[in-house]
Amino acid sequence: MDTFPRAKAAIVGAATYGMGQAPGLSSMDIAVHASVRALAAAHLKPEDVDGVFVALPDEFLSGLSLSEYLGIRPKITDNNRTGGSSFQTYVLMAALALTTGQCNVALIAYGSNQRSGAGKLVSSMRASPYEAPYKPLRPISAYALAAARHMHEFGTRKDQLGAVALAARQWAMLNPDAVMREPLSMEDYMGSRMISDPFGVRDCCLLTDGGAAIVMVRADRAKDLSSKPVYVLGAAESTTHLAISSMPSLTTTAAAASGPRAFAQAGVKPADIDVVELYDAFTINTILFLEDLGFCKKGEGGSFVENGRIAPGGELPVNTNGGGLSCVHPGMYGLFTLVEATQQLTGVAGARQVANAKLAVAHGNGGELSHQATVILGTEETV
Repeated sequence: MDTFPRAKAAIVGAATYGMGQAPGLSSMDIAVHASVRALAAAHLKPEDVDGVFVALPDEFLSGLSLSEYLGIRPKITDNNRTGGSSFQTYVLMAALALTTGQCNVALIAYGSNQRSGAGKLVSSMRASPYEAPYKPLRPISAYALAAARHMHEFGTRKDQLGAVALAARQWAMLNPDAVMREPLSMEDYMGSRMISDPFGVRDCCLLTDGGAAIVMVRADRAKDLSSKPVYVLGAAESTTHLAISSMPSLTTTAAAASGPRAFAQAGVKPADIDVVELYDAFTINTILFLEDLGFCKKGEGGSFVENGRIAPGGELPVNTNGGGLSCVHPGMYGLFTLVEATQQLTGVAGARQVANAKLAVAHGNGGELSHQATVILGTEETV
């Protein structure tokens, strides 16, 4: 039986740091700055933390090194690496650890200096021996393959991918922390430089620096640390493959498994959700995840995102910070979906704030559509 401690754990602090470029700082420095900000928002200090959940792109023992840096001696650490969805799995594990007394204050953190440091994507993905002879661009070619298949199976059009990019940019223009805030027209999108057919440069996520952190505690303590705790109502994950050549279906992701489980745990339906934060490393991701999470039927994602439906003023706010396409994407984006969902539910999102937001989805993607993890968050009214 799939059980989850619904609303027994809550997010009481959330923060970002170094959005865009943070020259002179290491990935660890950026993660630490974000962590201290998130802890301060919850009126806590590093020494209060006894659960550490972290993954960095260039530090494979980051659970140990972050603890050392902050002077923490945690009771529990988790350095699970599923790619950009790692942080949704941390929410799941932290909720379980908190509610079983394994820890009392859980810190979930990420930081990357990929733009100012390496100047390129830092990835642990390697081409399988079956794919290497074709010299794919990792991970772009994998996602382009999925997009091409979706176009073939369902008639999805290039301009529908463009609707995703335009909506993300319109949200980013409302976000002072977003990296790309210049207007983007469909003409600009359609004319953008081809990277991996059918993807042009505007179908692909940014390459930036940036860090994020959230702090979780048990629900019975949450109101003492935050005037507006955000409760974890459901969390689930699923894996289907590692290499894209082993994906069972290029047009159905493991979100079709993680999503329904998380919604069932939360006791809500996609139609109940006010804000949707998806891991949009590429434009096809948004379409695939909206389908697989149940916001529209399989194959209808392209038409679903048309006519500004997911843009500011549309009926379903999606990626309200600008997403990985226009806000920030420092290698792994999953934690930023959780921070933005938290900010929307606490009503501090400024010009991009969705009115009366009470329920949010923060969905993470790892590998090459390999691992999917879904978290449902809610305000006190939803508990």
